[in-house]
Amino acid sequence: MLEIWCWGLLGCGRQPVTLFNQEGSIPFSTAWLILISYVFICMENKNKYFIVYKTINLKNGKFYIGVHETHNINDGYFGSGKFLRNSIYYHGKENFKREILELCENKKQMYDKEREIVTEELIKNPKCMNLVVGGVGFIDDEKHRKISRLGGNATSLKLKNDPQFKKRHQEIASKKMKKQHQLGKIKYDTFTNKKHSDETKKLMSKKHKGAGIGNKNSQYGTCWITKGDINKKIKNVDLPQFLQEGWLRGRKT
Repeated sequence: MLEIWCWGLLGCGRQPVTLFNQEGSIPFSTAWLILISYVFICMENKNKYFIVYKTINLKNGKFYIGVHETHNINDGYFGSGKFLRNSIYYHGKENFKREILELCENKKQMYDKEREIVTEELIKNPKCMNLVVGGVGFIDDEKHRKISRLGGNATSLKLKNDPQFKKRHQEIASKKMKKQHQLGKIKYDTFTNKKHSDETKKLMSKKHKGAGIGNKNSQYGTCWITKGDINKKIKNVDLPQFLQEGWLRGRKT
């Protein structure tokens, strides 16, 4: 921890001002910049609120718990969680409300309180839109990648096991794409009313010549077999075994 020794801070003139750390002293100019920065930080945080909040979807009761630093406690901030953003986009901001769970004195206390509330057990709640436990605070790139992977895995699992969530996710994605297209941010470059030049045709022909023949064919070394109402494609090398089990070569249409 740094120890500041400052003589004559106001109008110090030639008075010595030195900042000591474990490696020795720091020059006057550096120490002065650190002190000024400290003053500005104190002024910045003087009227700042550190809150732990809960945003609730009034339509389905789902909720998101997060932290927020602000100079205006009524700034209307609902949060930035992935599920939450999609939910607000789908249901509309008017169908959400925010409750302040805790008004903290500083950032550390704020993240500590979030860590107490947003636990592994809470995340398992189907109504909870949080993806990771609370109290993360400032994270480095590796932790950010880890959290992104966890969030991606959680989304994939939910898409697989929750039909309603999957349907809503698809509707939101479709709505976003249509909006981007209407705004001209997405343009689909089709080949309608266009033609390949003779030179391009020759190049295409040359490139594809011999493709799909012999072992270059994606179906090479496979065959169809059938049994009852079931058709199945297998590798030729496995055919004898399936024939012994009562399968027939070919398929029923």
